[in-house]
Amino acid sequence: MVPVATPARSVPRAADRLDGLVTAVRAAARCPGQTDRQMVDGVASALRAHLPSPEMVSGPAVSGPDKGTRLLYADPDGPFSIQALYWRPGQTTRIHDHVAWCVFGVVRGVEYEELFQLSGDGTHLIPSGASTNVVGDVSGFAPPGDIHRVRNSGTSKAISIHIYGTDLSRFGSSARRFYDLPVVR
Repeated sequence: MVPVATPARSVPRAADRLDGLVTAVRAAARCPGQTDRQMVDGVASALRAHLPSPEMVSGPAVSGPDKGTRLLYADPDGPFSIQALYWRPGQTTRIHDHVAWCVFGVVRGVEYEELFQLSGDGTHLIPSGASTNVVGDVSGFAPPGDIHRVRNSGTSKAISIHIYGTDLSRFGSSARRFYDLPVVR
């Protein structure tokens, strides 16, 4: 009897995994008549099912004052973008909100997110929650009510995938406004 060679198990390429994510997000983001919250929930489910590994999103990043970023995909019709964010230990964003809904998933490290509400008179921010997000955690939000600050609370580099409800290749940034107001507890 002649031994039969078993074909090597194929390993999905990064582009294949991102293609699955793009297809799933496109389906979730293009459901007519849904609210932003429903869209966030659908996109979060898509990201949970297709969360890429850190190796799949590694590559050159554009460094900014808060973190490094890499635009992975901008939908040609404009309804969403997928971006990788690379965080050094201790790196923190300014307090900000967004131009559109956002879903994010942690693929490496630990990120700590603080949530805030603007006071009724607009003179200060009020803490409204906090969460520690570890590898595999997926969450999201939709304006209004998306004022937050994020930091890498771990001791090594963190990577997260962010899916925004806008074309970041046109906007350049997901931040709508930065808040330089006192935080009053």
